[in-house]
Formats: sequence, structure tokens, C-alpha cells
Amino acid sequence: MDAHLLVRTLATVDPALERDVLSLFIIALAAALVPLAIGLLRLPVAEVVVLLGVGIVLGPSGLDWIAVDETVDVFNELGLGLLFFLAGYELESETVRGRAGRLAAGGWLTSLLLAVVITWALYELGVVRDLLAVAICLTTTALGTLLPVIRDRGQLDSPFGRSFMGAGAAGEFGPILAVSLLLGSASLSVTLVILGLFALIAWLVWRAPGRFGTQRVLDLLERGHHTSSQTAVRWTVVLMLGLLVVAIFFGFDAVLGAFVGGVILRTYSPPGEANRTIPKVEALGFGFFIPLFFVVSGANLDIDSIVDYPLRLVIFFVLLLVVRGLPQYVFYRAELPERATRWKFTFYVATGLPMIVAITALQVDNGLMLPENAAALVGAGALSVLVFPLLGDRLGRGPAPERESVSATGGSD
Repeated sequence: MDAHLLVRTLATVDPALERDVLSLFIIALAAALVPLAIGLLRLPVAEVVVLLGVGIVLGPSGLDWIAVDETVDVFNELGLGLLFFLAGYELESETVRGRAGRLAAGGWLTSLLLAVVITWALYELGVVRDLLAVAICLTTTALGTLLPVIRDRGQLDSPFGRSFMGAGAAGEFGPILAVSLLLGSASLSVTLVILGLFALIAWLVWRAPGRFGTQRVLDLLERGHHTSSQTAVRWTVVLMLGLLVVAIFFGFDAVLGAFVGGVILRTYSPPGEANRTIPKVEALGFGFFIPLFFVVSGANLDIDSIVDYPLRLVIFFVLLLVVRGLPQYVFYRAELPERATRWKFTFYVATGLPMIVAITALQVDNGLMLPENAAALVGAGALSVLVFPLLGDRLGRGPAPERESVSATGGSD
């Protein structure tokens, strides 16, 4: 190629596009290096914590090597959506029905009541001004963040794993509903009607495969696993993005649609190794989009606010344990009679981050939450991901949880 032509070609490259692609490359490189670093150095920390730390170092508060603009933000939203989609998929119906469901709901509602009382006191002291949003943040559980850890340890089918699935689902779906009902711009009655419409659409989507899934269609889906069509994966992406669009259209947070989409997919997915679709979706999510979400979350963290107001972070960090964790220690005393296991469960349920990131970003964009409180909440959530599982594992050491046979519908994951 002529040198002058090469110069002219390079000169026409959009600087913004160049910055976007470079940012995505750096994020992808960081995401690829993190598990190698953890494995080679034998670091006793969750991968998401390291990804958050990498985001802080590479973001505007550190080296400023990655720019979180519109393009990267779209990828970030997809990562958040896939995180909640896979969390919804992992949810087993047994964990939210009967006694398990009552325990999970009762534990979350107790946390919400306790959070409202405490944040009202902070509101009266002038520490917070977005009372409801802060209260909801304190009731979250990082189900999607910790599920891979529990699954990799083979504990999903243990009493601890099933209890965490139920409490974690309440700690994610409860805040999603609370955000939709309490933090929307419309009145509560209008919001309930809109939520009912969303539920109707979700029900129709859930019923569609049973109505249109003829044997010929099923054969085409099965054949697509072995060709470049990958039809089942494409329709899975359509399911997630479709319900994301519907949730956003109705004014709800996008994660509501993603979570419901995962629950719907679970009902039609075959168990165990017969499931050819979900491993590919997991590869898509955990291979790029979900690590990107955590790196970008770290890059968006307002480190200056945390440095200026360190006490806020400490307060919210302690409140995550007090509000979300301690009620579970009482509620699950019969399900998890061993104190060590119940303390581990308490710390795991008190771990929160993804919903905190989503709620604080929404409220700050709307001018309703103080930026320093948003930064402190996200920082507390990140610290909880780092500290609480480590404390839980240390306190929960003892006899290995009893493994049970895999159910016909649950799979071993």
C-alpha cells in the first residue's frame, strides 16, 4: 500500500471509534488475565473482586486507559442483563415454593422493614436523602455473583445451596420488584397495572414454546446445535433481549426482564448434559460480557468520594450484614441447624453488588441520590463481595455439606 494512502486512511479513522475498540480490547485482555493471575498466585479472593479492582486501576480514577462511553455502556448493560438472566435460569422452583419460599420471602421482608427503619434514621440525620433507594440497596443479595462459586464447589444440591438459592432469589427479585413499584415516576396504582401487563406478556412468552414447539421445530433446534445456525442460542438471546425491551418500555429496570427470561428458559430446558444451550450462553456471558460488567463497574466507581467520605462506606458495609444477613441467621435456624453453616449462610446472603450498582446508577442519573452515597454503597457492595464470603468460608469450616442425588429437573450444573 502506498504510504500516503495509508496515512490518509489512518487519518479518516473516527477517534471515538478507535477509543471504543481500544477500551474493549483492554477490558477483554484484563478479563482474560484475571483468572490466570488468581490461579497462578493462588489468591483467596472471588474473581469479581479482582475484576472490580482492575476496573478501578484502568478507569478514570486510575490509569484512565478505558473510557466508559456509549458503546462500552451498551456492552455493560448486556453484561448486567446476562448476569441476571443466568441467575434467573439457575433458580429452581423448589427453592421458592412451600416452606422454602416462605422462609425466603419472610427473611427478605424483614430485611426491608429493618432497612427502612435504619435509613429513616439516617435520613433524619441528613446522611441520606434517597431513603427508599438506600433501603432497597441494603436488602440485596449477589445471587448471580456467588452462584458460580457455589456451583463450582458442587454445593448447589446441598441444604446450604438450596437455602442460598431461595434467599438469594428473594434478595434479587425482591429489590427488582421494589425498584419497579417504589422508585418509578408513576403512581403506585398505575405501576401495579403496568406490572400486571408485563406479567401477562411474560406469561404469553412462557406459553409460546408449548404452543408452537412442534416436533419439526424441535428437530430444527436440535440440528442447529451442530451447525453454524446455533438456532437455540439465537432464540435464547431473542428471549433475553425481548423481555429487556419490554421491561424498559414499561419503565422498569432492565434486569427485571432479564431475570424473568432466565426463569422462563429454565422451564423448557432439559436437565444435565442433555442441555446443549445453556453452556453456550454461559460461555457468551462469563467469557466476555459479565467480566466486562464488573470491570466497568470498577471503572465507574467514584474513588474520590469514597476517600472524602470513608465513614459512609463503613456504615453501609456494616448495615449490609445487619440488615440483610442477621435476620437470615434467625429465620434459617431449623433449615441449617449447625451454627457454623448458618453463619456461613448469613455472610453469603449479606453479600451484595450487582443490584446495588444498578439501583445507584439509576438514582444518580435521575438526580435523586447523592453521588457520595452511591459511591459508598457500591464500595460497600464490592467490599462485601471480598470480605463476607471469606469470613463465611472460615466460619463455616466443618463437615462437608451432604450431597444429594440430582433431581430430574434440576441438573447438576
